[in-house]
Amino acid sequence: MKKIVVFILFLIGVVAGVIFVQAMINQSAMVQPIKFNHQLHHKKMGIDCIFCHKYVETESRASIPNIDVCGICHLVLIGNSSEEKKVHEYVKNQKRIPWLSIYHVSDYASFSHRRHVAIGKLSCNLCHGDMGTLTSPPEKQFLKIKMENCINCHEKRHVSTDCNQCHR
Repeated sequence: MKKIVVFILFLIGVVAGVIFVQAMINQSAMVQPIKFNHQLHHKKMGIDCIFCHKYVETESRASIPNIDVCGICHLVLIGNSSEEKKVHEYVKNQKRIPWLSIYHVSDYASFSHRRHVAIGKLSCNLCHGDMGTLTSPPEKQFLKIKMENCINCHEKRHVSTDCNQCHR
C-alpha cells in the first residue's frame, strides 16, 4: 500500500512538473533573429500590413514575411542599421529568416485569418495590438489564444459559438 501511495505521489509530481515547465515556456519572451521595426515600415514608409502579410485576406494563415517579401526592398542596402544589414544578408544569400511564431492554434481548433479579417471585417489590432507602433517584434502574444477570449469576441459580435464551427 505504501508503494502505491509513493508511486501516485511521484506521478502527481511529474505531471505538476510538466505543467509548470510548459507554463514557463509559454510565458517566456521570444527573441527574434531580426529586431524588425513595424513602426518604421508601416508609419514612416507607409507600407500596408497586407503588403507583407499577403495571405491575411485569402488564407487561414496570414503568413510571416520572409526573403521573398523582404527582398523586394532589401536586395540592396537602403540604410545603415545593423538590423537591415541582417535582412540584406538573408536576402543576398537566399537564406530564409528563421522567424519564431508566437501565435499557435491548437490542432483541435480551426482558425482562419480570411474568415476573421476579410469576411468578418475585424481589425488585426483586436488580437495583435497596434503593431504599427512597435519598434521591435513582440515577445509575447498581445491577446492569448484561449477559448475564453474567442467566445467573448464571438458573443460580443453575435457570431456563432457552436463548438463545431471552430473545433474539428
